[in-house]
Formats: sequence, C-alpha cells, structure tokens
Amino acid sequence: MAGVSGRTGMWFELLGSVTDIETIVAGNSIRGVDRLKKRYGVGRWRKRKGFGKIRLADGTICEAEIHWNEAHGIGKKELRVKHLWEEAIE
Repeated sequence: MAGVSGRTGMWFELLGSVTDIETIVAGNSIRGVDRLKKRYGVGRWRKRKGFGKIRLADGTICEAEIHWNEAHGIGKKELRVKHLWEEAIE
C-alpha cells in the first residue's frame, strides 16, 4: 500500500503490516468526518495510528508512525506519516 503524506506531500510505500494499532478518536469527534462521509461513504469512521516500516521515494527504509482514517466496509483511507525514526536495519 502506498500513500502521500498530507502536509508534506512525501510519497511512501508501506512495507508489511502496521503494528500496535490504536484508535485515536471515533465518530463525529473526527475533524473532517463530513468530508470523509461525502468522499468515501457513510460508516463508523475512526482515526487510527500504528507503527510500520516504510520505503520513501528515494529508497530509504524507515520505521514510522502512521495515521489514517478507517471505516468498517470501506477500509483504510488517507494514510499519512507523522513521525520517522532512524533507518530500519534489514
């Protein structure tokens, strides 16, 4: 799964699965929930975060904290990188 991080416009590719997943906020408390419903459909929207290994556009592989929006039956939408850590050792 690939994405472009929101504000920075940084392209990345998710390598493997996301771990340590937590729900940050759910329902109408999500900023922009009306936009999500309009763009992707009605569902129980949740803002979630987790950690995973990503590949950046220049080929660098890093560990990152990833945030996204998700609804049952719709899936993960709008993945973005919030924090990067040192290069991952392969």
